[in-house]
Amino acid sequence: MDPAGGDLAALARVVARQRAEMERLRDLAATSAVQERAKGVLMAVIGCSPEAAHQELLRRAADGNRTLLEQCWLTLGALPPPKEEPAGPSPATDRASPAAPGKAAPNGTVELAKTLGHIGRALVRVGTPHELARCLLDHLASEAGADAVLLYRRLPEGGLELIGYAGVDATLAAQWRYVPPVTEVAALDALRSGEPRWLEDLSGHHDRYLIIGDAPERWPSRAWLPVAAGDTAHVVLGVWRGRGGPFTSHERQLLRAVARLCAGRLRAFDSPPEHAGDHVSQTVQAVFDALPGAAVLLVPLRAASGELEDYRIAAATPEAVDVFGRSGREMVGRQVLESYPSVAGESLWQGYLEALETGVPFESEPFVYQELAGEVPVSATYSVRAAPLGEGLLVTWLRHEPAERQEQRLADVQRLGMLGWANWNLVTQEISWSEQTYAVLGRSGAEQPLALERLPDLALPEDAGQLIHAITELIRHARPFDVPFRIGTAAGVRHLRLVAEAVTAPDGTTVEVHGFVQDLTRQRSAELALVESERAMLLQRGVLQAERALAARLQHALLPLPNKPVRLAGLRVEVAYLPAQSGLHVGGDWFSAIELPDSDALFVVGDVAGHGVDAVATMAQLRFTAKGMVSTGSSLTGALERLNYLLLHSRDSQTTATMVLARYDPRRHVLAWAQAGHLPPLLVRHGDVRCLDRPGGMLLGASVAPVFEAAELRLEPGDRLLLYTDGLVERPGESLDSGLDRLADAVRAQGCGESDSLDALLATLLAEERRDDVCVLDIRMPLEDVTNGADASGTDS
Repeated sequence: MDPAGGDLAALARVVARQRAEMERLRDLAATSAVQERAKGVLMAVIGCSPEAAHQELLRRAADGNRTLLEQCWLTLGALPPPKEEPAGPSPATDRASPAAPGKAAPNGTVELAKTLGHIGRALVRVGTPHELARCLLDHLASEAGADAVLLYRRLPEGGLELIGYAGVDATLAAQWRYVPPVTEVAALDALRSGEPRWLEDLSGHHDRYLIIGDAPERWPSRAWLPVAAGDTAHVVLGVWRGRGGPFTSHERQLLRAVARLCAGRLRAFDSPPEHAGDHVSQTVQAVFDALPGAAVLLVPLRAASGELEDYRIAAATPEAVDVFGRSGREMVGRQVLESYPSVAGESLWQGYLEALETGVPFESEPFVYQELAGEVPVSATYSVRAAPLGEGLLVTWLRHEPAERQEQRLADVQRLGMLGWANWNLVTQEISWSEQTYAVLGRSGAEQPLALERLPDLALPEDAGQLIHAITELIRHARPFDVPFRIGTAAGVRHLRLVAEAVTAPDGTTVEVHGFVQDLTRQRSAELALVESERAMLLQRGVLQAERALAARLQHALLPLPNKPVRLAGLRVEVAYLPAQSGLHVGGDWFSAIELPDSDALFVVGDVAGHGVDAVATMAQLRFTAKGMVSTGSSLTGALERLNYLLLHSRDSQTTATMVLARYDPRRHVLAWAQAGHLPPLLVRHGDVRCLDRPGGMLLGASVAPVFEAAELRLEPGDRLLLYTDGLVERPGESLDSGLDRLADAVRAQGCGESDSLDALLATLLAEERRDDVCVLDIRMPLEDVTNGADASGTDS
């Protein structure tokens, strides 16, 4: 035998078997698809569940002695054929039209049934007319070019009410919620005649019909189809399209069939949910009615393939409640995914399935579930148990709220609040204390609780009297009380509070007393500490005020202010000193303006870091030392070097200061000046305002070897020079450059004449509260040179 030929024969047999298996699988797939389409059509037409539709197909097949596949084809073939379209076009009747561009119209009952099967299965899951409209739009958008779907119901008085819509906005829906009973409405015309109305060109229908909607051009073609329920129709289906043109024959046939499908689903909305009468007798529900707790009996719902799709609630106890508030018998006949949507895909769902497959009861872990108590969301802990019962599942769930948990909460409240409850029965002489009461009163739990009349024995002698009086009034006259008292313990004195009220008999006699005792020791300690702190603060404030007064008097004695402008070396000099408005300390700002022995003028502005008496003392030391050194011939830079050395070797070597020293020669009209970390003088000349360029120099007390430089400025008639401390320009949260710009702007706006007031300038710049002292020297050269003024004594004593 030829080996090659044997291999070919074996290969041929394998290929034949594979082809046979492929054919079998194709037939099985085709059979399953036909069954599913038939079930979908039946579900939509009669408004039943997938399982009920499958059972109905089996029943019809058995009654007719047919196979299930034959019955499915008969069900699909029994769909009413499309009505004959009239030959001529009419605005109120059907007319055939070609397919939409780019889409061929499918032909054949099987293709139509396939589409209806998809729609029918989707309609089973809708629960309201609004959901029905949205579901139809989802399918008809691709099948019929629909852009909006509306459902109107005929009212008893003859008008229409909008019960469902999709694709139109809420404003339009609200405006056209009710349609009056007029004959010029296509939707009403379709209901009266029982025939669809195809409005395929609205421009040709304006004269005949009242067009629903404020913008009819948005939906130029529309269809209104009556939804028949028996021989009559009370609901009309509207399908609106955003493109014009006629509906194709296939689209008309599809929309007619969809209207028939809607009839079955709308009937299901108006009828009570289907009860599981085929699975559970009324006796079982009667048993569940008598059961305590929350429990339901679930019957599995399976697809034709055997896969579990859902469960039907066959029986429920009165305490069982779903997420929509339905309870007990109201839940019977509904599906689990309808009553508890959140369970899908969760561990509970898998647990139910395992219990069905293995027969072993399933018990869930405790889980937190949020429910509504009135309008307030409340979280509770539950656990669920599912046990097989026949072909179904008995599911019970328990809310975990044991008595010990409540007791623990009460104990936590007492412990955290440092209080305990107590109860005295004056008739039976029974006394009940909580554990925290023993702790608050400083007694051991092994001791017997005290009678109400003996409680004053625990109080300090000076507090026992008021406690005795309060208890006596409570027992005799049922007057409640709230009394503070103290007790002595090994840990010290405790501050307690006792609150009690009486329970009286009908004749007014006190028969029982209940109340609570609270430990207020921590609160009283905090109050005493607060009082002590306030006393210390008041004492400190008094010390600071006294120090401020002393520093102010010392400063005033050391730094007298002239009451009017003075003339020095031919210059007009005005001085201003303003103390800080916030805080209790006096600052270390100072000035000097004197005429030297050689007829030159000395101008100084300085600022010592810090406040108080120490700052004033340092200020006086620097002020008088600077005047003395310059008066005796020291140069400006030499004076600054010696002042720096003085600060470094003073009692407080950490003190620093800034300073500007200036010496004016009236013969040459030259101002020589030096600075130690101070702000630059401001020059006003012929309307121009600018800060002088500072020569080198760092603040005093910052370095053992500082370098100071000097600069010269020739003054001209009409010049104005401002020497100032940082309190004039510095503001919290603002850069120093911004403050200098603000000063320049204020001076520029005020003008540059001799009559310009320094007070007005200060009022403009210091409108807000001053946080620091301000010292200003306003030096002006008159337009006419005056070297010897009438008052040349200077501003120093």
